[in-house]
Amino acid sequence: MSERLTFDSLPDLIKTEEELEELVSRPTQGLVDDFAELDGDIIVLGVAGKVGPSLARMAKRAAPGKTVIGVARFTEPGSREELERHGIETIKCDLLDRAAVAKLPTAANVVYMAGKKFGTNDDPSFAWAMNTTAPATVAEHYRESRIIAFSTLCVYPFGVVAHNGWDESVQPRPLGDYANSCVGRERAFEYGSRRYGTPGRLIRLNYAIDLRYGVLHDIASWVHRGEPIPIATGHASVIWQGDANAQILRALKHCTAPTSALNIGGPEQASVRAIAHAFGRILGKEPLFEGVEQPTAWVNSTFQSQRLFGYPNVPLARMIDWVADWVRNDGPVYDKPTRYEVRDGLF
Repeated sequence: MSERLTFDSLPDLIKTEEELEELVSRPTQGLVDDFAELDGDIIVLGVAGKVGPSLARMAKRAAPGKTVIGVARFTEPGSREELERHGIETIKCDLLDRAAVAKLPTAANVVYMAGKKFGTNDDPSFAWAMNTTAPATVAEHYRESRIIAFSTLCVYPFGVVAHNGWDESVQPRPLGDYANSCVGRERAFEYGSRRYGTPGRLIRLNYAIDLRYGVLHDIASWVHRGEPIPIATGHASVIWQGDANAQILRALKHCTAPTSALNIGGPEQASVRAIAHAFGRILGKEPLFEGVEQPTAWVNSTFQSQRLFGYPNVPLARMIDWVADWVRNDGPVYDKPTRYEVRDGLF
């Protein structure tokens, strides 16, 4: 039996990308137990992004007897072969091609990860197509399945940090084409769920991190390079990508009909200033700041997911240690800044 993700099993530091990939795809015992009671196989749509491979690999590790299928355009060389090496079946498909989607195999459990964020301002029409048309097609094709669909915390209006952010009852009031098109994605799946009775969840994900990307990597890199840190957005909820993967997959056992929102993120609204100073102590650099902290940010409450899944296994302090060491030693990066500091919704 492979090792489970627990606090006691966490390494002090992560030295190689191979170690990172193993840890970020390591299932929790809760996920293993849930999958033992979950009927059917799993298909992951949009598997080839920065998060999809670890999520698909975790699903396979949690339930080796289930078929896990990864679907994407697979434009990155080697990405398809890497998934197959870990026992994941793959299918090449453009989710904007209705005829191609119609040929995809059925599966009891669907995880929808496809979407467009960065570059939305350059071509908002493509972002809207990717974030609304494709979901509508998928919602119809997989109307007999459970559907877990990725969304974003950016669908919420800015919330007062001191009030711990919005819960799932708050209606979206987003800024910019990206977040508005993500509301469109939610509405497409909600419409399909109401029309066909499809159970599901809309995952409003906060800032998930591993060592190659994420809010912590952004802040650590600024500190390490001696660049000023924009401080207007002074707080962010961060969660280890492995914990996020496990909670998202476990949501398959907690679907509702009609589908409903579920916030997933860290238990705290973490202070950007405090994180920067923590990195500064480890890296031997005094952090620089620009701007003035505002009382609001994109923050939401994760109380509902905490009730379902408990606290994440990887605490903020451990994530800071890992990221600091990775940045100090020039570990591999995805070069995809989160842009968490952006306050006008323009990505």
